[in-house]
Amino acid sequence: MAPVPPGIRFLASFNRDQWYRAFTFGLTFLLYTSFHLSRKPISIVKSELHKNCSALHELSTTGSRQLPRLHTETDCSWKPFDKSNYKQLLGAMDYSFLCAYAVGMYLSGIIGERLPIRLYLTFGMLMSGLFTCLFGLGRIYNIHNLSFYIFVQVANGLVQTTGWPSVVTCIGNWFGKGRRGLIMGIWNSHTSVGNILGSLIAGYWVSSNWGLSFIVPGLVIAAMGIVCFLFLIEHPNDLKSIHDVQNPASSNTKLTNSWKGVNGHNQLYHSYKQGGKSQNWDTELLLPVQQVVVVKSESEPSAISFMGALRIPGVIEFSLCLLFAKLVSYTFLFWLPLYITKAAHLDAKKAGELSTLFDVGGIVGGILAGVISDKLGKRATTCAVMLLLAAPTLYGFSMISEFGLGPTIGMLLVCGGLVNGPYALITTAVSADLGTHKSLKGNSRALSTVTAIIDGTGSVGAAIGPLLAGVLSSRGWNQVFYMLMAADFLALVLLLRLVTKELTSANMVKPRSGSTTVEMKEH
Repeated sequence: MAPVPPGIRFLASFNRDQWYRAFTFGLTFLLYTSFHLSRKPISIVKSELHKNCSALHELSTTGSRQLPRLHTETDCSWKPFDKSNYKQLLGAMDYSFLCAYAVGMYLSGIIGERLPIRLYLTFGMLMSGLFTCLFGLGRIYNIHNLSFYIFVQVANGLVQTTGWPSVVTCIGNWFGKGRRGLIMGIWNSHTSVGNILGSLIAGYWVSSNWGLSFIVPGLVIAAMGIVCFLFLIEHPNDLKSIHDVQNPASSNTKLTNSWKGVNGHNQLYHSYKQGGKSQNWDTELLLPVQQVVVVKSESEPSAISFMGALRIPGVIEFSLCLLFAKLVSYTFLFWLPLYITKAAHLDAKKAGELSTLFDVGGIVGGILAGVISDKLGKRATTCAVMLLLAAPTLYGFSMISEFGLGPTIGMLLVCGGLVNGPYALITTAVSADLGTHKSLKGNSRALSTVTAIIDGTGSVGAAIGPLLAGVLSSRGWNQVFYMLMAADFLALVLLLRLVTKELTSANMVKPRSGSTTVEMKEH
């Protein structure tokens, strides 16, 4: 008999639950990648909506005849962004999307707790694909009405709020607290991956036909919405009906024999038994070497209220911190390619490609923030240190026009890591920690609402940042970077109480030896 190949032995070492968990991890990663992929084109296309037409006007006035209209439309600005206030108009488009996103996010989490996640997310992705394509069709059908583009941005901002609370709730259902920072740091790289892919796709068509820069990403997110409908598993318990049908004889035996206790967790299991009633349970395997048992009673707890979520210790502080952290991140998201175009004197395609390095740095920063916070058990302190280091980096980045290509690449990577690290940590691991806080007494139906409150508050900053950038950039790009450094400082100040609490309690709360589980301390 031939030996089993090592690769097959490795694959066989994972059980069915681990394969489902890995599948859900990968699927939700791809789903939210498509969300960010569809948001990125507007930042790439900005430099094409308004171009410097002075040379073209000189040729047309000195020549013996006017240039053909087709040439003018191809090489000059796109109305209504051809006026001197084009930066304010572009900023208004960003603001309309992000303001709608911020308002819709507060409602989305509450709605998402009460509807099937799979259907809710599918609807949002299909509608987002529709509105993204509509923006691109404005180029195809020569639509020059600003109200049309504002309407599309507002509608798209509202439907995109279905994404984040849904995927975070789903991933929180499948993964417990063990190494949550690392797992979610890797998972959250979908934000940067989506931005990179969106930049490359939009940049491919931006100079020839910028309408396709929106239509192609719109089709991608709509297609992923269909994939979501067909394959997304919201919770491990959803698989019970399939397994019971496949193996009905052993279903009761497994309940009585297999769950006396796992890895020493029998005390946890018995502590949830009430009056001898049978309980619903699910098992979470975080990594192949670690198992955690989560036990639920038969009576499902009611969804938490908005005010109840606000009373969870730490929610308000982290929400306000994210407001300023996301202000900085989204200003880069929407304005970085245009800034590179103006400061480094590159065309739209090259500037879009170069801006992807900021997102590459964001991937590394998000993972590092998760790993460090897992090791130290201090989420707020990790965010504060990265925010402190980001301020001088932002000042250095404002001098990009004086750098060569090499230092510019290095600055983009470092700045991306320090700016996106705290943002990634708060929106994933911190949100999941707070959504399963011990003050909730096991109520798992708070995760979507808590996530929506934190990200919704952050989205207020995301709406304000690009709008201020549009206004301040007319006075010089230095003013934009001063605004970003001030926001970074305010985000740091808002975390000081939590940082102090973590540092003072470090000597009083010691982790168990050999444990990899990091729990959110009560603030």
